[in-house]
Amino acid sequence: AQAGPVLGNSQQVVDHLRVSMGSLDREAFCVIYLDTQNRPLKAETLFEGTLTSSAVYPREVFKRALERNAASLIFAHNHPSGCVEPSVNDRDITRDLVLAASLMDVRILDHIIVGGDSHFSFADHGLMREYARQAAEFQESRRRVA
Repeated sequence: AQAGPVLGNSQQVVDHLRVSMGSLDREAFCVIYLDTQNRPLKAETLFEGTLTSSAVYPREVFKRALERNAASLIFAHNHPSGCVEPSVNDRDITRDLVLAASLMDVRILDHIIVGGDSHFSFADHGLMREYARQAAEFQESRRRVA
């Protein structure tokens, strides 16, 4: 299968997703699986929810990532309301997914919220770097205990 274009920044990802997610009337959580060169292997909607939320199950996210031999992942979901500010739950699940990924040697490059004509990139706002730092601290504390 021919790999897609390299996705190098959040705007390229948003452009890639806006058509498929922009007009949805319910929240949907999408995962883009990337190879070692950040080329998309596949993108799929894993979870669909209500107007205001969707449940995300880390176990399913990583089961699929491992099946696809993905080196890294980008998460995206939509906010049908158009407000792209991440909720506390959005922040918590992203942090938890980054931690889980770090234990499996998979990188999470970004989590993008699409809504209306705008988007919010966790990477562009420094949150992915912060969550990766927290994951590294957690791993270091595990090594000290062992």
